Amino acid sequence: MAERVLVVGSGGREHTLAWKLAQSSQVQQVLVAPGNAGTASCGKISNSEVSVSNHTILAQFCKDHHVGLVVVGPEVPLAAGIVDDLTAAGVPCFGPSAKAAQLEASKSFSKAFMERHGIPTARYGSFTDAQEACNYIRTAEFPALVVKASGLAAGKGVIVARDQDEACQAVMDIMKDRAFGSAGETVVVEELLEGEEVSCLCFSDGSSVSPMPPAQDHKRLQDGDLGPNTGGMGAYCPTPQVHTLLQDIRETVLQKTVDGMKEEGTPYVGVLYAGLMLTKQGPKVLEFNCRFGDPECQVLLPLLQSDLYQVILNTMSGKLASSAPVWQQDSSAVTVVMASAGYPGSYKKGVEITGLSQVQDMGLQVFHAGTALKDGAVVSSGGRVLTVTAVRSSLETALQAANQGVAAVSFPGSVYRHDIGHRAIAHLNKHRGLTYKDSGVDIAAGNKLVDMIKPLAKATSRAGCNAELGGFAGLFDLKAAGFIDPILVSGTDGVGTKLKIAQACSQHGGLGQDLVAMCVNDVLAQGAEPLFFLDYFSCGILDVDVAASVVGGIAKACEMAGCALLGGETAEMPGVYAPGEYDLAGFCVGAVERGALLPRLGDIAEGDMLIGVASSGVHSNGFSLVRKVLEKADLSYGSPAPFGKSGQTVGEVLLTPTKIYSRLLLPILRSGAVKAYAHITGGGLLENIPRVLPQELAVDLDASRWSIPAVFNWLHKEGGLSEEEMARTFNCGLGAVLVVSPLDAQRVLRQLQAQEEAWIVGSLAHKQPGAEPVVVRNLKHSLLSAGPASSAELVVEQNGNTPHKRTRVAVLISGTGTNLQALIEQAKRPSSSAEIVVVISNRPGVQGLKRASLAGIQTRVVDHKLYGSRAEFDGTIDRVLEEFGVELVCLAGFMRILTGTFVKKWNGKLLNIHPSLLPSFKGVNAQKQALQAGVRVAGCTVHFVAEEVDAGAIIVQEAVPVMVGDTEESLCDRIREAEHRAFPAALELVASGAVRLGEDGHITWKKAHF
Repeated sequence: MAERVLVVGSGGREHTLAWKLAQSSQVQQVLVAPGNAGTASCGKISNSEVSVSNHTILAQFCKDHHVGLVVVGPEVPLAAGIVDDLTAAGVPCFGPSAKAAQLEASKSFSKAFMERHGIPTARYGSFTDAQEACNYIRTAEFPALVVKASGLAAGKGVIVARDQDEACQAVMDIMKDRAFGSAGETVVVEELLEGEEVSCLCFSDGSSVSPMPPAQDHKRLQDGDLGPNTGGMGAYCPTPQVHTLLQDIRETVLQKTVDGMKEEGTPYVGVLYAGLMLTKQGPKVLEFNCRFGDPECQVLLPLLQSDLYQVILNTMSGKLASSAPVWQQDSSAVTVVMASAGYPGSYKKGVEITGLSQVQDMGLQVFHAGTALKDGAVVSSGGRVLTVTAVRSSLETALQAANQGVAAVSFPGSVYRHDIGHRAIAHLNKHRGLTYKDSGVDIAAGNKLVDMIKPLAKATSRAGCNAELGGFAGLFDLKAAGFIDPILVSGTDGVGTKLKIAQACSQHGGLGQDLVAMCVNDVLAQGAEPLFFLDYFSCGILDVDVAASVVGGIAKACEMAGCALLGGETAEMPGVYAPGEYDLAGFCVGAVERGALLPRLGDIAEGDMLIGVASSGVHSNGFSLVRKVLEKADLSYGSPAPFGKSGQTVGEVLLTPTKIYSRLLLPILRSGAVKAYAHITGGGLLENIPRVLPQELAVDLDASRWSIPAVFNWLHKEGGLSEEEMARTFNCGLGAVLVVSPLDAQRVLRQLQAQEEAWIVGSLAHKQPGAEPVVVRNLKHSLLSAGPASSAELVVEQNGNTPHKRTRVAVLISGTGTNLQALIEQAKRPSSSAEIVVVISNRPGVQGLKRASLAGIQTRVVDHKLYGSRAEFDGTIDRVLEEFGVELVCLAGFMRILTGTFVKKWNGKLLNIHPSLLPSFKGVNAQKQALQAGVRVAGCTVHFVAEEVDAGAIIVQEAVPVMVGDTEESLCDRIREAEHRAFPAALELVASGAVRLGEDGHITWKKAHF
């Protein structure tokens, strides 16, 4: 059963402990008391207001709330006996006992202990009299310039004096003026040691020690180790200066200390921190701490590979010797502290902090210290406010990443250092000769990358090319590829600032498809088959895994496109790119037979149809604007996406790869039916389509004819973007647009729709002087209704129920199809329960077929003149209906009598409209019959079709008054207007299930769903 853990404390150390404990599968919840803004509510982590100073209350709280482990962060509760008291009450608590914590709580005890057990440390004297201390300072044989308050002083009770006078003044400040309160009742005066300070921590189970990687704190406030002492302005880990001394430190300091405590009857269980000075005589202990350091904890735990909860259990149960923690071996961690203006002196609280989500998007970790929540915002509440931690493959890159993260966080007057780890970097540079790798170029890493991608490239081999990498240049045999009189076509492109999102999300694989798609789709615009591809990958420091992910994506995309990955360039350029950043470029070469070159400008004419092919989303253009809108909306890439599929993050939706159209479009382009093809790339709909058209033609698009992905709706709304800005920047749901003649439109559309979403989206018209080359109608309305609800298959009910499938409808026509247009308009509504999937005419070339094509609806012609009998004709129509999975049929001006067999089969699923108020005036010439009868009211009726003509159950009727002086023509016009209202209403009633035909032939009603 998973445990509930309580962490005691409120600083960056405690946030780090909670963060690491929460990663354990054995931990159900981590409570932090009192905690800070970072631990307030973050996954498994939350704050608790329980008192940690009253150990009796705390023990009862732990029992009441089933807390299985308490982990103590700061030193004060440890010195106050929190571990002793909770353990006695039956609550497991990690940390040393009060007696063991004397190693930190009493510097006088600590120095005497080291002296007793021969642990190397500075020479010293311990005093309760100020004058005696000053006499010691002035008479010692060594520089006795380090003055320490013996008790706990929050890490600030040490003064390193420049001379004897300053040291004596420090004694007076501590003992006479009580600068550190009761902590200074005893002072320790130490020898000033020369060397470099390091922090060596270990876990101790009372007998064994398990050292952690060595770290180094930076106490001074400013760069270059200038300014006043602080609690710590940053740390890094591991420290290369200590590498050869680790075993010596383990044996002569850490293990010797644990052995000595055990020998004196005070076993030390918990974290032991030894602050060391690396002197010429060897490492010497400056101080002991009885807990994790702050900020050392923020670089140590991110490098801990083991489960911290299990490590603590092993430590408390004496199992360290057999179950040592595992640490990352080839990584470095750097943490930079951001402090309040005025720290370590007085400072202002309540200052708002911004940019925290941006840091997380950079793959960095923010650990809160002096922060609080106020009115939903994070504000400062202490001197050291927060730390930004980076883990990278090298110390230099970790420091650069941490500094970038700090730069992204903002609060007025923030103070921080830029040079954390400078001593280690200097040490590394000093102790080795320069190599090409030292300049930032790793040839071995480059060779490893080539070895990794060779088999991927080989898999893209095709006719004309074997895709073998490693030569100076690549070869392609056009004749072997089957070309006779080819023209070569080339294209190059990148993926723009979509790179920034991929890098921030650490999701690199999809960029390969983006890069290939942007180049291949451009080459297709000339009618060319993509033959081979070259890539260019440039970076500051080569991360082999990242590069392999990108190039692997390129290879996979080349397979999808049918072109060979013939070669590429990997350029490692230190100083040109920031850590973690890289750039991409791609180059595609294709070929087309001379006679098949596109666009065919001479063939393109007014009235030609435009077919749009669906995009997958934003593709790879407009991302600078996308990022600006995200910034305005205060959304991070890890936020749940307000667009896209449920459960996706913003980053995941935006990184959806660009579609590659080559395999889909090449057979269609080669058929000769396509006069021109436009890739909708940078410049959107407005600028790309005119690139393939004669200047005298204009584009008329209707945005209501295609599905617009929800991401565009969100960008339009959140960014306050105009229709023109949307159409000029984004593809708005169309990745490609084809120009075809009206005669070829349906055939081409069917070919496309067999594999991809496609629609007839508009047509070409003569361009009037001064007119815009592209007009996009209904864009704003379509953007506002974009998203899942507007798809062709689903409709959301008004009462908020889950989407249900639309009823698949066929419409049978014989002529102009005016009622068909009304039905199409109804089915386009997001709330409609109907989807018109096919329009069937018994006469070719009629206006109704063109209406359907313009709406992107598939059409069929079943010419009655070609059939020997009515039964044969009806049987063919029946097969077409089955082919399209039709569930409901509407007769809209269909001038053929259907056989009884057909009507019986489709009983209750066949609707007709008649221009009279049935049962009056059945048959033909209904308006003429009404005028001859002298009735004052005529109208129209929608009914189920029965075997007897115009005798089926009535669904909807609408009355039309007969006016004085009405002619057959004028009455017909007004009745037709009524039909355009009645037929869609009846369609909706039946499609939604609100009305159905009962077994007795009468109408049955139930609650409507629209």
